[in-house]
Amino acid sequence: MQIDSPPAPSSPSLLETLVNPNIPSQECPRRIKMDLDLLILAIESLDVAGSEALLKVTEQLGLQTVIPGRVQLWLMRSTNPMRRQSQREPLSIDQAKALTLVICFLAKRLTVLMRQLLLGYQQLQDQNLSPEHHFRLAEYLHRFRSLFRARMNPQRAGVIAYSTDEKLNELAILLLTRLLFCTGTQGPQRLWNSLFDGEVV
Repeated sequence: MQIDSPPAPSSPSLLETLVNPNIPSQECPRRIKMDLDLLILAIESLDVAGSEALLKVTEQLGLQTVIPGRVQLWLMRSTNPMRRQSQREPLSIDQAKALTLVICFLAKRLTVLMRQLLLGYQQLQDQNLSPEHHFRLAEYLHRFRSLFRARMNPQRAGVIAYSTDEKLNELAILLLTRLLFCTGTQGPQRLWNSLFDGEVV
């Protein structure tokens, strides 16, 4: 008697809200792997429970077929070539879409905090004061620098460019701005399109 194989799991319909990019393959370019992982790193720096929140949101959005658990999430993030334990495995378009949706969902929860931090940063800049004068901002920047240095390979050229506290602070603020950019109604679409800016042919 012939036993039919179970059907392959289909992609969640939520992924269809993000258009497929016009790129030569269905694998994400190097820069996109880096961008997604760094945006998640910024979220983890804002919220100490960020890692657990990533998995919970994956379930809430019904994306378990793409991100089935902690190990798969780690493998997807490890496609970032800047990491100490970088994986050479490809990051698929569906995986990148799932990460984009999760990032935007979590960023929306953190909107008020991000606005406060960016406003505080601007005020400090205007007064020519260091971030240490704003406790919550200094905490975010310190945590970001610590996580970045712990997880990224210091021998990689892309990492060497952020060898000082000042450069890492600039990166952390830039990522904060990008996260705030994707908190609106069309946030996922805006972030998704920005990831492929310059990549689409």
